[in-house]
Order: sequence, then C-alpha cells, then structure tokens
Amino acid sequence: MNKKTIGLVLIAVGLVVLAYSGITFKTPGKPINFLGMHFETTVTHFVSPAVGAIALVGGLLLLAIKPGRV
Repeated sequence: MNKKTIGLVLIAVGLVVLAYSGITFKTPGKPINFLGMHFETTVTHFVSPAVGAIALVGGLLLLAIKPGRV
C-alpha cells in the first residue's frame, strides 16, 4: 500500500469514529464452565473519539507531506 492509500483510509476511519462519537465493539471472551453448564462471555471494547481525531490528523499529514521533505 502506498502513502496516499493509507492516508485516505486513516481519514475515512477517523471521520467514521468522530461521526459516531466513538465506536463500541465486542469480541469473544473466556468461556466459563459451571456445574456442567457452558457460558460464552464477551468483552466490550471502546474506540474513543480522540483516536478518531488522531487518525484524521495523521491521514491529512500523510497526504500533505511530500516524500522528499522529511
């Protein structure tokens, strides 16, 4: 992937996270066996709007900085 593609993806992800005021998603957790019963658990994760803002600024910087200037 080139720098332009990564910059555009970061901008898109940053805008989505900011538009929804953060994103919450769940992943499978540790299964629990109790008295012969099997329980599945989930772990909730939250992506803060600050992370979206950092991704947005990072994407804009990737698009703005020319390769020979750094």
